[in-house]
Amino acid sequence: MDAMTALNTRVTPARLVDPAPAGAELDEILATALRAPDHGKLKPWRLFVIAGDARARLGALMADNLRAREPDAPAPLLEREAEKPLRAPLIVVVAAKVQADHPKIPVVEQVLSAGCAAQNIQLAAHAKGYGCMWKTGPIARDAAFKSAFGLAETDELVGLLYIGTTDAAPAPRQVDTAPFVSAWTGA
Repeated sequence: MDAMTALNTRVTPARLVDPAPAGAELDEILATALRAPDHGKLKPWRLFVIAGDARARLGALMADNLRAREPDAPAPLLEREAEKPLRAPLIVVVAAKVQADHPKIPVVEQVLSAGCAAQNIQLAAHAKGYGCMWKTGPIARDAAFKSAFGLAETDELVGLLYIGTTDAAPAPRQVDTAPFVSAWTGA
């Protein structure tokens, strides 16, 4: 699939099933993350691949995290949280290991670089015939959850990318650039 087709046809699927990319195909997809723009060559991206039984362990961690944030959370909500990692056969957690005190590269550029890395993974997965859902939520900002990945509180968890075979992908939406694009001619 050429780049323009990938960019213009990528959608977020409602459901993902086996198989997920693995081996050399997964390596090829993940390598695209390392092509993200990287001002200062800081390489702030960190990728954590979660598959198989590790998804259930991630679900337990997510449920524990929810319980800590919301001590009165009902059991069905905790169960639903624990099942989230099971909605796809593969998860890639994308984070930005930031250098907050860098003299030239602000934190926002480092986080945006990791965001570009995540987008590259999404597009590469799509180009290879897989679907990808990008999820965050309160857990992405939680210090204890970030710590489980060896991240500091100041690091940013950019997203959890759920990857697998698309069960039934929605059709790409028609887009209209007019509300978002304007010509600037000076101050």
